[in-house]
Amino acid sequence: MTATPALPQLDNTRARALFLDRHGLAEPPSGPGKGADLQNVIEALGFVQLDSINTVVRAHHMILHARRPAYRPRNLHLLHDRDRGVFEHWTHDASMIAMDHFPHWRLRFRRNEATLADRWTKWGRDFAHKIDDVLRHISAHGPCSSADVGDGEARSSGGWWDWHPSKAALEYLWRTGQLSVTRRDAFRKVYDLTENVIPPEYLNAHRTEAETIHWACSSAMERLGFATSGELAAFWDLITPLEAKTWAVEALASGDLIEAEIAHADSKWRKVLMRPDTLDAPVPDATGRLRILSPFDPVLRDRTRAERLFGFRYRIEIFVPEAKRKYGYYVFPILEGDRLVGRIDMKAERDRDRLNVKALWPEAGVRFGQGRLNRLEIALDRSARLADVSRVSFEDGWLR
Repeated sequence: MTATPALPQLDNTRARALFLDRHGLAEPPSGPGKGADLQNVIEALGFVQLDSINTVVRAHHMILHARRPAYRPRNLHLLHDRDRGVFEHWTHDASMIAMDHFPHWRLRFRRNEATLADRWTKWGRDFAHKIDDVLRHISAHGPCSSADVGDGEARSSGGWWDWHPSKAALEYLWRTGQLSVTRRDAFRKVYDLTENVIPPEYLNAHRTEAETIHWACSSAMERLGFATSGELAAFWDLITPLEAKTWAVEALASGDLIEAEIAHADSKWRKVLMRPDTLDAPVPDATGRLRILSPFDPVLRDRTRAERLFGFRYRIEIFVPEAKRKYGYYVFPILEGDRLVGRIDMKAERDRDRLNVKALWPEAGVRFGQGRLNRLEIALDRSARLADVSRVSFEDGWLR
């Protein structure tokens, strides 16, 4: 009986270095963090997840700042609102996406159109009769937010399940591509007709379903370095797991992909897919810079993968009673080199012009000696400038 050939292997150190490099966190961060440079950062990442929580600054700003310390929130607004280098839509969550990917989102629009109306109606969301009213309002008066439509409709401060009918109509039209987000005012979406937002060269470009499936898998592989077919599907959340699996089988048969094994932080091995040249491609050693990451940073988005690769178990404990929390409910991971060395509880208190550090928990086996504390101080000063406050303060007993 012929023995099965052993699969090529990447040890954990090289796997972490490759993963960080593909996510823009291996080399020392430099660049202006605006205009064409910011466009290149988002293009390399593919997209940046948006989040409304504003503990220091919103998550998308922290993601970009970790890669470009010169970045400031205004730069992303200009890139989206004025330059149209990115557009806003859904991946696994609301995201800013590089504009040249817009033609592939037509697949999402078609699939949303086929499913959302029935699904939302079954959930009790009455909106279909408001679609024409919303479109007429925008055609007559220009861009609008949910506050500008739905006169006389019951309003609620609850979540998406409590949208008033005209708000639901706006969201449906956005998710099916008839409207686009032209800007956000105080994080509230402002919608306009898509032809008024998306530049013609992208608006008028079309891709077949097969082209989009191939692009989604291939571009995800380039940005991850290695992945399972399920992870490829989840990257953009644009295609189904079955479509990604079928693509992977064909890519393996043609030699475009190979199977390999990567080592977890706990020394276990896991089978993945990768490009054949990935095994021998040069990978820079991760810079020793200490960076404070957003909880939604791309390297942490898949919590299970982050735990396997870095040995870092991370959950946001929003719904955990305070008495049972090991950490604060919303704490920021700390990356140093290729290791996640701790998590920090901090908040920008703008009324007191300070970034206040409540607590820092080192990871097991990590000591915050003077050298690491000096690097932390530099990182905190950068975070304070990003949050537009002038100093950093520490509560008693902050280093746990």
